[in-house]
Amino acid sequence: MPAPEVMRKMQRLVTELNLHTICESARCPNIGECFSRKTATFLILGDVCTRRCSFCAVKKGVPLPVNEEEPQALLEAVRQLGLRYVVITSVTRDDLVDGGASQFAKTIDILRDNLDPVFVETLIPDFCGSSDALGVVIKSEPQVINHNIETVPRLYQAVRPGADYNRSLDLLLRVKRKNIEIITKSGLMLGLGETRKEVIKVMTDLRKAKCDLFTIGQYLRPSPQHHPLVEFIPPEIFFEYKQIALQLGFAGVASAPLVRSSFRAAELYSKAKAQ
Repeated sequence: MPAPEVMRKMQRLVTELNLHTICESARCPNIGECFSRKTATFLILGDVCTRRCSFCAVKKGVPLPVNEEEPQALLEAVRQLGLRYVVITSVTRDDLVDGGASQFAKTIDILRDNLDPVFVETLIPDFCGSSDALGVVIKSEPQVINHNIETVPRLYQAVRPGADYNRSLDLLLRVKRKNIEIITKSGLMLGLGETRKEVIKVMTDLRKAKCDLFTIGQYLRPSPQHHPLVEFIPPEIFFEYKQIALQLGFAGVASAPLVRSSFRAAELYSKAKAQ
């Protein structure tokens, strides 16, 4: 359990700066460890998502207008925490013309203009397949662009309505085609009813899309209203999947029950850069 004072300090910081973290919004099981290390995954574009994925604890509904002061506030948080590796994600904003891509770019630019050195990892939505929106993020040149595949294609309709498996694979491939220097990353949840064969097929598809880094974790049901948990996967199976993923050619793999896509992100990035 995290020390209460550590939690309070981090919560005060994000509250005072009118920021959000996916750690809190998604009820991440690693929140105590990350907050105690004075790190967090920042959630931009508010904390209300326009999609209704059945696995996710983030609030759904009609979001507020984009906060133009958000990039500056995030810079201040990064300064106070002394971060040099910053992970930024967002809710999905299908209500915006560019899906929020310009807010990602503004945030990356303000960090890079004011901090040296700084490494930025973005965990982005699919922007409804918009090449222009994706291009805005690519042009800002984050070190890592992450886009989670989340589950196997057979379960998309139940788990990830509004998303498209092939569209997500294409997004990762387009990043590499636009800028081969950007590290790409994706993640998968287990325990939703997928089969071993389906998991390996997803890994294979991601490598065909030139994905560099891969994370695998156990789905934990946020509440009785969310998608049912079908199975707890034993740790040895996570280890087996890690070995298969490395054999397929991923530069770095994190695979364990409590792994989440941004968990110890800097360490995974360093593995990709070492190759």
